Amino acid sequence: MSLQRTALRDEKNFSAAGEVTGAWLESHDPGERKFLKIEQLILENGETLDDLTIAYQSWGTLNEQKSNAILINHALTGWSDVPAWWPKMVGPGLPFDTDRFFIICPNVIGGCQGSTGPSSLSPDGRRFGSRFPVLTIRDMVLAEKRVAEYFGIERFLLSAGPSLGGMRALEWAITYPDAVAAICVIGSSAVATGDQIGTASIQIRAIKSDSNFLGGDYYDAAQGPIEGLGIARRIAHLTYRTELEMDLRFGALGQEDGSGRFQVASYLDHQAQKLQKRFDANTYIRLTEAMNTHDVGRGRGGVGAALSRIKAETTVVAIDTDRLFPPRLQREIVELTPRARALEVISSPFGHDGFLIEVERVGEIIREALERVI
Repeated sequence: MSLQRTALRDEKNFSAAGEVTGAWLESHDPGERKFLKIEQLILENGETLDDLTIAYQSWGTLNEQKSNAILINHALTGWSDVPAWWPKMVGPGLPFDTDRFFIICPNVIGGCQGSTGPSSLSPDGRRFGSRFPVLTIRDMVLAEKRVAEYFGIERFLLSAGPSLGGMRALEWAITYPDAVAAICVIGSSAVATGDQIGTASIQIRAIKSDSNFLGGDYYDAAQGPIEGLGIARRIAHLTYRTELEMDLRFGALGQEDGSGRFQVASYLDHQAQKLQKRFDANTYIRLTEAMNTHDVGRGRGGVGAALSRIKAETTVVAIDTDRLFPPRLQREIVELTPRARALEVISSPFGHDGFLIEVERVGEIIREALERVI
């Protein structure tokens, strides 16, 4: 399904939800999503999720030995439809080659595109809302492990992902060291930084300050915290790109319509509106909180001790202009991981979003990582 078709369907879904949430809801067209039921998941904090659903999409064919599987871990606002958010990466002859491999991408638990999350119906028939439990990166990986078990996949050739997806790829290699032959961590880190947490906390505050947030229980209201979510996205997007790009593209230019608005403000409005039509405010909070608590060394004797557990061949990718996940964070992973290769540094003017834009170079790195383990 094309990115344009996905966007049009998501916009229709948003309108049908009455501008309360951009989440995929049970009455919506499932598109290419498939659904897997999990009886129970015991979370890191001891709480349980019962009768949960994982939405996923897959491409290619799983061989008889079930030895040709690749796991793609999407980023914060990504979802299971990889070709829609990571173009030119999945398909025949592409880096994730569907002629050779079985590629699967689940929507994370806590998500809003088919997997059980705050916008989902709970067992009592009401949407979870504020009752949805706090999640960690390890909880998300545990759910992904259940997906692997369903397919009978004992070992992925590669677990790869950017940003939040890179955090999960690391956790896969630490928690299940024999379950991945290789990992590719792109624009991510072993532990959240104070700068990341600070910026993310302001985004969460923006959503919770929206008068339509209603403590997280807004699904039956006429209006959801759409404005708060939009402000959060505007803040986040500035961290995804670079100061130089913003200045070269927009500078202090105003709109040509004489409205007195700056072009950069209009651009950020556009980014906010796109997310509002396909995302849920509660999910944004839950996933952002999980990223804030990310620390592979928690309960494991520290970051170095945790990374030393990794058996998988490890490819780490940095974007030289990334100000959200600066390259020093990827160097730390390389220095502390036994089978890490030399750091791959992509030069890009687009900052953190370079992983979405510099697909030719990212694709080369993925191809090389796969060739080393097949």
